[in-house]
Amino acid sequence: QFKPIFLGTVHPRSELAQHRRVVNSQKCVRAGGKHNDLEDVGRDTYHHTFFEMLGNWSFGDYFKDEACSMAWELLTEVYEIPRDRLYVTYFGGDPSLGLSADEECRDMWLRLGVPASHVLPFSLKDNFWEMGDTGPCGPCTEIHYDHVGGGRNAAALVNQGSPDVVEIWNLVFMQYSREAEGNLLPLPQHHVDTGMGLERLVTVLQNKRSNYDTDLFTPILDAIHKGCRAPRYQGLVGDADVGRVNMAYRVVADHVRTLCVCITDGIYPGFSGAELVLRRILRRAVRFCAEVLQAPPGLLASLVPTVVEVLGDAYPELTRNANQIKDVINENEAAFLSSLERGRRIIERTVQQMEPSTNFPAEVAWSLYGNLGFPLDLIDLMLEEKGISLDSAAFNELALEDAKRKAGGPEAGQAGSAGSQLDVHSLARLRSSSVPATDDSPKYTYALGQHGQYEFSPCQATVLMLYRDQSLQKEVGAGQRCGVILDRTNFYAEQGGQDSDRGYMIRLGQQDVLFPVESVHLCGGYVVHEVTAVETLRAGDQVQLFVDEAQRLACMTNHTATHLLNFALRRVLGDSTEQRGSHVTAERLRFDFDTKGHVTVEQLQQVEQVVQDLIKKNEVVHMAEVPLTLARRVQGLRAVDEGYPDPVRIVSLGVPVENVLTCDSEAAMQTSVELCCGTHLLQTGSVEDLVIISERQLVKGISRVIAVTGGRAKEAREVGQCLAMEVDSVSLRMKQRITSIPEMQNLSKEVGQLTKVVASTAMPQWQRKELQTILKALQRTANTAIKKLELQQAEKKAQILLTKYCNQPVIIDTVPADSLSILMKVVNQLCDKSPGTSVLLLSPQASGEVLCACQVSKNCLPTFSAADWAVAVCTQMEGKAGGSPVVAKGSGNAKGMQGALTAALEFAQSKL
Repeated sequence: QFKPIFLGTVHPRSELAQHRRVVNSQKCVRAGGKHNDLEDVGRDTYHHTFFEMLGNWSFGDYFKDEACSMAWELLTEVYEIPRDRLYVTYFGGDPSLGLSADEECRDMWLRLGVPASHVLPFSLKDNFWEMGDTGPCGPCTEIHYDHVGGGRNAAALVNQGSPDVVEIWNLVFMQYSREAEGNLLPLPQHHVDTGMGLERLVTVLQNKRSNYDTDLFTPILDAIHKGCRAPRYQGLVGDADVGRVNMAYRVVADHVRTLCVCITDGIYPGFSGAELVLRRILRRAVRFCAEVLQAPPGLLASLVPTVVEVLGDAYPELTRNANQIKDVINENEAAFLSSLERGRRIIERTVQQMEPSTNFPAEVAWSLYGNLGFPLDLIDLMLEEKGISLDSAAFNELALEDAKRKAGGPEAGQAGSAGSQLDVHSLARLRSSSVPATDDSPKYTYALGQHGQYEFSPCQATVLMLYRDQSLQKEVGAGQRCGVILDRTNFYAEQGGQDSDRGYMIRLGQQDVLFPVESVHLCGGYVVHEVTAVETLRAGDQVQLFVDEAQRLACMTNHTATHLLNFALRRVLGDSTEQRGSHVTAERLRFDFDTKGHVTVEQLQQVEQVVQDLIKKNEVVHMAEVPLTLARRVQGLRAVDEGYPDPVRIVSLGVPVENVLTCDSEAAMQTSVELCCGTHLLQTGSVEDLVIISERQLVKGISRVIAVTGGRAKEAREVGQCLAMEVDSVSLRMKQRITSIPEMQNLSKEVGQLTKVVASTAMPQWQRKELQTILKALQRTANTAIKKLELQQAEKKAQILLTKYCNQPVIIDTVPADSLSILMKVVNQLCDKSPGTSVLLLSPQASGEVLCACQVSKNCLPTFSAADWAVAVCTQMEGKAGGSPVVAKGSGNAKGMQGALTAALEFAQSKL
């Protein structure tokens, strides 16, 4: 939330930039990445995947002195926690990094009256906080609480994983930045970030020994007991917790809270990022429900009303979404229970085949992890129960190989623009040197010409600074890639989901030397133009900027179309349809939104029609900057959850901005009104057309549409019409009486090819769905017709052979057949009409291959096996065969056919 402030990248005009002191409570999920508590949850009584973090923050305002004194006052005077039960830690220094002990912090605690025996130094691991591998960081001081007390000195138990002495508050002093090379640099401004877990605080205030004994958890634990066959929760841990029953209670109680909060906030179990973490949490909870608590399916979802009862007052959105949460949990539980049973069998079988005292094979674990979606900690737990370890080194090697493969190799994913992102120290230097933020208002300076064409004016600017290799420079040589900071620009920097402009700049008076601008980024109010210098570029140079007009206009078209689409989706699907994300490029637009189910063909058509109507009206696109507080009062305003500058830009279609700002105005309810910094068309008619070419559910509850506009939309409609005509043509031919199997097979193949083309071609999505439904039915019709024709042909051939052999116990012969399928049907027909007969037929093909099919009478089993018969015959023809004791098939080479017929007869005679 406040990371842009720490990094210095926050826009100076945003609400966020105005903050100096903040207190808040945050919903936190800690189950992945650097700060990962997932594997600890359930093993002890104080770790959680979801917890409520109480925090106070200072952004360049107060620092260690005030932070420590305020924390001590709150705990000892307001909450009246006994002082003798509190211990504080501080950073003891790290000579390898050149960091001395934080004596300033230590002395502060001593001045507050904390006994020296309760003020303890710790190393980098415990008392130096970092948000990631790079970025702001600093020493921290932690406050720990001794649950036992009684006058004892518990200093030796601090940071030792004891459930009796637990950290309750962490005060982080952000004073360094960790660079990519690993070194630490002092931050230009010092910040404070403190965090106290509500669950641990409640445990102290309610005089409990465990978070799970507080009223945040006991109702959930009671509900678990009612729904399972396990004994009541006793709070046992470690070896005392026989069968891990108490651990299971804690896992399920914790995880169901996490699931409720995340699903309500629009995060669903999925296959990447946060969704993948939530999927692992759900599957871990399901496994403990099923295998440890012996609970029937559905227990997890049945706990949702209890969680809502506990947390619903603080988070009313839980109450509104209770049914949806239950549906998502039940659906995912059913899928996992199926793969859990399969995975358990795989582990059992592998363990039985393993040599004693060996590690579980990494490739089997990787298959469970990748193919069945098993969280790694579940695999570890299953193996731990059997006293077996995973070959972790080999597993990590497989994971690394997979990551490289997905990234396209070790060098993949290194964005070329990364070098133009200003670091926190360069931003501070720009500000301390009074380098003004870039005036990017010229990006909105464009107009419609006499003939309806858009006219973009060039912009004259001065180079203020250059940025290369993470440092500010006054000069960059020819051939070097760098970031160019100007006093003003007409280039749009990537933000708000819209791609950045491209184009070029020239030096004044040097028209023939073009400096291509490849991308543009906004960082802390400075617009950085990524340029490869064709000649030496210096601070102070006067330049003229030219945007790529075609690319800019295409982005403008698609961004305005995105607003039209957002409005149309809400109009058709209901006002509860909320935007979840968007991305606008010159080629297409992408829009993610909440949905209660799959979007139907009819709804897609209706959405496109609403957009068409707005395009035809050629509404004026009104844009104006207004104070943020005033903008937020607009009824029906569409705004995504992100920081906006103040003043903020309002984009309104068809209704002047001053009208939507009028008190009690409902004008915004009837049109599209959004907070948006993007560049837009001046009239909606320029969109020309919009076609939704893709719609799919990303995860349950969130859909993604991709759409194209203008010429691309027209092309998509034309392609759709052509494909519809092809499908009609196939439908007509399918209705004709076709008696030739090859002809029907060709028609079936044509349907298959059309199905692939329809699935992959850019065309209206509603039309794609319609054609896919028709093609699916046509494929079924073709398959049925082929089967029927083959049966008819097989019956005729079988009748001829029956007449020829007249109920003999064995029939061995050659017959013409176009496919192995027909040959097999002839064999089946013969055996059906003469149950006591065993049949083997060969069919030579024009290609030189010989097909083989056989069936053995059930009267001859088990002595006579069809599979063995076919193998004996096809081996004579240098071929292969396989099947069951009753039926088998294979193929071979025509050169050995006579020998195969002889072998067939000899084999049959030896078995009868």
